Amino acid sequence: MAPTTDKLTYANYLHIDQLLSIQEPRSNPPEHDETLFIIIHQAYELWFKQILHELDLAGVKFREGDLWGVYHILKRVRMILKTLVGQVDILETMTPESFVSFRDRLDTASGFQSMQFRELEFRLGLKREEVLKYMPEGMAGRDAALKRLNEPTLTDDLHVFLKNRGADIPDEVLNRDVKEKVAPNEAVQDQLVEYSVNSPELANLFELMLDIDEGLQEWRYRHVQLVRRTIGNKHGTGGSPGVPYLERTLFEPVFPDLWAIRHRF
Repeated sequence: MAPTTDKLTYANYLHIDQLLSIQEPRSNPPEHDETLFIIIHQAYELWFKQILHELDLAGVKFREGDLWGVYHILKRVRMILKTLVGQVDILETMTPESFVSFRDRLDTASGFQSMQFRELEFRLGLKREEVLKYMPEGMAGRDAALKRLNEPTLTDDLHVFLKNRGADIPDEVLNRDVKEKVAPNEAVQDQLVEYSVNSPELANLFELMLDIDEGLQEWRYRHVQLVRRTIGNKHGTGGSPGVPYLERTLFEPVFPDLWAIRHRF
């Protein structure tokens, strides 16, 4: 009897054949390090997808008032961010000479075109009008990113969660224009201080959110240093602005109110 072809296996469940066939170097003959470059960035995109998946559920849990559900999800996000930072160590084994050997084959392709990373920024609250110029009509993933731009952020979800627990969150915060970057608010900060002091479980949640904020900033810093080591102050691929622009985005907080209250304890 011939073996069945529809039996679930490790290979067909994970689509291994397809997965291993999508690393296609542009250099000819293929430069050795181009495969590493492709795999690292494909892995980043998969992790971005997972983070967005987790943050969407975190928003639902926030609005349902499920503190421990949120806490579990955000712990996972924190660990994924640590993995993203660790992948930079691998990419830094590629020398500038190795990158230059295939860089011109990248043509107009650039990390600035990662729409999932834009989605991640928008979901967390980093909404900057200037990035829209790197999102021209027709770009793959642009519609999904713009949808995120027009949706509430994780901070908005937190505000609803706190309001439902009795916090005095101003109406202008609850009804703010979600297309704008989350701005610090003193009234919200007062509530965060009160809950940090009187509610240990919320204090732990706030610390976890700061871990995520710090993790994203760490990834940004390592990415800037990686680019600096690899191309110096040249423009990025596809004419992207490279190191000078990336430096301006360093240390921009996702949760500004949580950082603003650190001196009040």
